[in-house]
Amino acid sequence: MGGSMGVSLDEFLGGTIRLYQPEEGYRIATDTVFLAASLNLAPQESLLDMGAGTGGILSCLLARRGADLQSNVFHGIELQEELLDLARRNALANGFGEQIRYFKGDIAHPPVECEPNTYDQVVSNPPYLKKNGATASPFETKAMAHMDSHIPLDEWVRLCLRMLKPLGRLTLVHRADRMDDIIAALHGKAGDVVIYPLWSAEDREARRVIIQARKGGKGILTLKPGLRVHTSEGCFTPEAEMILRQSAAIDLDRNYDTK
Repeated sequence: MGGSMGVSLDEFLGGTIRLYQPEEGYRIATDTVFLAASLNLAPQESLLDMGAGTGGILSCLLARRGADLQSNVFHGIELQEELLDLARRNALANGFGEQIRYFKGDIAHPPVECEPNTYDQVVSNPPYLKKNGATASPFETKAMAHMDSHIPLDEWVRLCLRMLKPLGRLTLVHRADRMDDIIAALHGKAGDVVIYPLWSAEDREARRVIIQARKGGKGILTLKPGLRVHTSEGCFTPEAEMILRQSAAIDLDRNYDTK
């Protein structure tokens, strides 16, 4: 790999997979695992990860469902060369090299291998912070992954929708305090919206939400009770542990007890 970036090898899903990632800068968080756990694909469906980073989403998904998804197409687009190298390395190291293809590119100008209006599903973990709304990380990989750059959030959502077939499904994870920006970006373009909060702990506000919508859908917005991630003592709840350690799925139609 090019560059001088230090790399660590870390276990996920209770050791089911091991992923290479930067020692400093952009690193996979629980948000990635929860987002991957919420994806439900039918056989032969195609899935595109927009802004794939080190490939954590697709690796976690295939670790959980790989045997059922041999006929599916998995693509990822990543702009940063160092992260792209790690994503490809992770796919190979975990035995997914035949199933996942990562392409270098800007999501605003997708590589020719990734055609608009062709994917059954798109998944993305867009940058969380508004440009100039916080101090950027000194690590370029983290700064670009966490803060709006040349693509603001509403445009990111539009670009994701552009890649989907009609009635294709978009699934995002983002900060709860930017939920209104995402809903506004979906308005008139997607429906059947599901909002699934990830509650930090009992009696605390949700810090993250999973949002799913269908391109061109006409259904109403549904707010789910969601998942409580931590106990009052700061440990993961049993439900969160099952997802993070035992590769359990998040069923966006199921109402997890948050109390």
